[in-house]
Amino acid sequence: MPTQYTAKLSFLRQAPRKVRSVGDLIKGLPVNEAEAQLLAQTRRPSKALLKLLRSAVANAKNNKVHDVQHLFVSSVRVDGGPMLKRMLPRARGSASPIQKKMSHVTLVLGVNENLKSRFTIVPPKKTKLPPGQDKRTKNKKPQATDKPVTESKQNPGFWRRNFGRKSGDK
Repeated sequence: MPTQYTAKLSFLRQAPRKVRSVGDLIKGLPVNEAEAQLLAQTRRPSKALLKLLRSAVANAKNNKVHDVQHLFVSSVRVDGGPMLKRMLPRARGSASPIQKKMSHVTLVLGVNENLKSRFTIVPPKKTKLPPGQDKRTKNKKPQATDKPVTESKQNPGFWRRNFGRKSGDK
């Protein structure tokens, strides 16, 4: 049984420098904590790295790892891929180069038997709707026509009272 499980992502259309900065955040963390860290990130490479991390965990499960709780992110290697070279027209007939960079990411998971996870991520359970209820009407807010008309006349609010369009609104 190998002690390392890898997953590779090639030709990611993001600059290696930006992917590397997000990858360094999860290096050395247990799998659950690394997943939580990537879920909390708002940076663009975090979605691709989260997908890659889940793929590496699936590789480990497929290769008969007994407990996923003992896995940790051993290394994240981000290499530069090919570059798309484009030109941007500038003043007086000149042009500036544009480099659209790509990345190759290799994520390696290691096994540590002494590793204890602080928490587990539990995805929300999907529940079935009762018969006759539609998905679109489940969280629908009540419309303005559902309120009685007299309620708005009794307490019109500050702005309506002072800045009404007609004299009858006051």
